Amino acid sequence: MTTRFSRGRPTIAPSDRFKQRKQPKQLRATETRQRIVDAAAQVFAEHGYAAGTTNRIAERAGVSIGSLYQYFPNKDAVLRALMQAHADAGAQLIAERIADGLPSDVDDALRVFVRATIDNHRDNPRLHRVLFEEAPRAPEFLAHMHDMERRAVDATAAVLDTHPGVRATRLTAHVVVTTIESLVHRLVTSELEVDLDELEDEIVVLLGRYLHPSSE
Repeated sequence: MTTRFSRGRPTIAPSDRFKQRKQPKQLRATETRQRIVDAAAQVFAEHGYAAGTTNRIAERAGVSIGSLYQYFPNKDAVLRALMQAHADAGAQLIAERIADGLPSDVDDALRVFVRATIDNHRDNPRLHRVLFEEAPRAPEFLAHMHDMERRAVDATAAVLDTHPGVRATRLTAHVVVTTIESLVHRLVTSELEVDLDELEDEIVVLLGRYLHPSSE
């Protein structure tokens, strides 16, 4: 079983609902599966989790409901594919941004991580809100997210260790990672009009002051 929290109240969904069919090997089948996933992103963004039915997804994708079920047994399995794609895209984006190294200044290094996280949320923030606030999550996906978080904390801790004069405990690294992800997700997907460049600056200032111990 897995738990979803909606307005503070948990909703339980059977874990086997997230299991997907076998991955297609032929190009045409792969393209059909991707068309279904793309259509699901549009449907969930427009209608939310509850009203984002498989019938609507199939209609938007231009396939029969039977064809959809060849790839996904239900809408939760499609959601799992969307969540996985979002998480993997974020990890890939950060990897690309740091491939050539990070700036020597700790605040500039922080900005690289903050900007990559914001960029991963720019596209379709309504969908991100549905995925991570309305929809249930598979236990396997949660385990994957926790593993990604551990790796992000490890990388952040390593970066902080190279900057004398800043907080550099593992807890500090965990606070940095959690602050970036939480603030970006909460504010980018909110109903408020948020200037993303300003948000980037605010998070960098916030974390910069946290990392530099007071001189008093």
